[in-house]
Amino acid sequence: MFTLDCDRAYLYAHPERALTPGEMHRYHEALARRANGVPAQYITGHQEFWGLDLIVSPAVLIPRPETEHIVEAVLELAKPKVTERRESPQACRRSPERSRGGSRTVRIVDVGTGSGAIALALAKELPTAEIHATDISPEALEVARANAARHQLISRIEFHQADLLDGFSPASFDIVVSNPPYVGESEEDSVQLEVRKFEPRNAVFAGPTGLEVIERLIPQAQTVLRPGGWLVFEISGAIAEAVRRRLAGWTDIRLTSDLQGIARVAAARKPSSG
Repeated sequence: MFTLDCDRAYLYAHPERALTPGEMHRYHEALARRANGVPAQYITGHQEFWGLDLIVSPAVLIPRPETEHIVEAVLELAKPKVTERRESPQACRRSPERSRGGSRTVRIVDVGTGSGAIALALAKELPTAEIHATDISPEALEVARANAARHQLISRIEFHQADLLDGFSPASFDIVVSNPPYVGESEEDSVQLEVRKFEPRNAVFAGPTGLEVIERLIPQAQTVLRPGGWLVFEISGAIAEAVRRRLAGWTDIRLTSDLQGIARVAAARKPSSG
């Protein structure tokens, strides 16, 4: 499919199709790159996530199926907020953050968006939400914007070049979501060689323990979240209990496991009074 630049239906419908010399060269060149460990997604330039065909490059982490658990967790929290009415219709009309139906617009920020996978999935599923996305890498933001434009969601997401949540006002979001780097440098030998060699290091490794970025994200999220807002982020089983301890002072702390039973998503709520 990559060599012929065709879809699967065409491939199956034309089994007799012979490759031209140029196509044969492209095919063997791709095989050679894969044999050298280059991830298939960087060779083809594509990866599917939440039913979306995303452009990926070595500037961004390749979206994983496990990260879809984050999207599921945020949707579970956000959809009730979309429909709830917190004020009377008259008060709603006075508020610029209220939709015509009377419910307050849910504001979500995806921290370290990379390819834009999480932000795009949420924009697709929550058509009335206000979505922001940050990344420290201008190259990653270029990929994310290209994906947003490709899926006609560019008007739905506001992209920011920022280190985590730098520059955002206090109490300005309902949900902070992130797939931060959470692998410790001490675990490097246990990480797949193709990940260590080809994916952006600062998107995989957080520092010596794997908690360094999360330790910065939690207090920043505490600041930018409204009272009662949620922080949702990806973790690994190796740091699950350490993450729970660092969420002391938050409420409704939840650790959700993936299909293999490994802790994958941490969620916690900012106290309504704080």
